[in-house]
Amino acid sequence: MIEALTVLAEAEDLPRWDLPELLATLYGGGIGLDEPCVVANFVESLDGVVAVPRLPRSHAVIGDESGADRFVLALLRACSDAVVVGAGTLLSSPKGTWRVDRAYPEAAEALGELRAARGRPEQPLVAIVTTGASLDPTHPVLESGALVLTTSAGADGVRASVPAATEVVAVTDADTVDLAAALEVLRDRGCSVVLSEAGPSMFGSLVASRLVDELFLTVSPLLAGRAATARLGLVEGVELVPQTRVAGNLRSVRAHGSHLFLRYALR
Repeated sequence: MIEALTVLAEAEDLPRWDLPELLATLYGGGIGLDEPCVVANFVESLDGVVAVPRLPRSHAVIGDESGADRFVLALLRACSDAVVVGAGTLLSSPKGTWRVDRAYPEAAEALGELRAARGRPEQPLVAIVTTGASLDPTHPVLESGALVLTTSAGADGVRASVPAATEVVAVTDADTVDLAAALEVLRDRGCSVVLSEAGPSMFGSLVASRLVDELFLTVSPLLAGRAATARLGLVEGVELVPQTRVAGNLRSVRAHGSHLFLRYALR
């Protein structure tokens, strides 16, 4: 079990839900989210790398195997109605389940209590955004009843390849998945809090479309470095400045050892 996070700064107007005692102790207080909302979570190296393609468990390596980072991830999953990932995240996490209890098993019981107290099912819905071109239909998360949000052109092929437990919904007639439409499908299914665990390309598209309400960013003390191999930053695939200004409003700062846990409002 980790030691408690230290609160360095926190806005007084943050929403706060009642937490089981263990979670409140470890987090250093309460947590709450303005509903409905889309929340993104990342861990970033000290020099700004969030993903190393083809490196297994690159997020854990970048996070320097931090138990506190895993706890915050588990807490955010416990607060969420749906966890959204892309096909690329599935490929880079071949054993990923996106379950609450897998991220930080030491607090699994308390995390379950939080979900039960909020009237939520045991696990959040896992939603996969993909055109179908790079979707791995054998990924184990599809066996447990995920939701695939895709295009009209890709829907039939995806539906034929994935297990029967997974539902496939076409959200757009375009060549790519309309993220606003995908989020609307989740809203229609009662998903008030949507957690994005997608990679930096989808995050970039979400940010550029002004669809992200909050960002939880763990800054690891690890230096990742860059050379010939591509290493990805927090926002990929879009250019924001100077045409588009997106700036975070810092809402909370916590520390655990040399890791910083930052919370920003993005809109």
